[in-house]
Amino acid sequence: MVMLTRSLLILSVAALPALAQANAPAPDFTSPVTVARVQWKQTVDYLVQAANDVPEATYSFRPTPEVRTFGELIGHVAGSQYVFCAAALGEKQPEEDAVEKTAKTKAALIDALRKSNDYCDRAYKQTDKASSGAADLFGNKRTRLFALMENAMHDNEHYGNIVTYMRMNKMVPPSSKPR
Repeated sequence: MVMLTRSLLILSVAALPALAQANAPAPDFTSPVTVARVQWKQTVDYLVQAANDVPEATYSFRPTPEVRTFGELIGHVAGSQYVFCAAALGEKQPEEDAVEKTAKTKAALIDALRKSNDYCDRAYKQTDKASSGAADLFGNKRTRLFALMENAMHDNEHYGNIVTYMRMNKMVPPSSKPR
């Protein structure tokens, strides 16, 4: 009986972290920035997983001569995120193709993607009030929230490309894997 009690106690204590996560408050979906953040975060998690899953040799895969390679897509997403999120933060925007031109290896591209995600994370943490501020995006006056939503949409667009590239190489994309 003592052994059973100890075992149950140990299992109960071990389950506390999972229980704490299950009881974490749900995101505030009445907040426009929160909605944008949730959409963006799911996509960038898939992008990072895809970047890790694809072998380095497949980073040079290009379905047709007119389109980017897999690696160039990862670089493009990373570079574009800096542009959108700098606009959302009211900061100076870098050249959109800066990452795509400089990062060439799988390791460098994954690192660039992670760093751009870290940069954008700061933009997606701003308040709704701050996100209603003005942003200059590609010469157009928009709100900071608009820049965040454009970033999430752009990332989704290119994740769709990545899904196709992975399928063409007989790989299962992250969004199709069992959870």
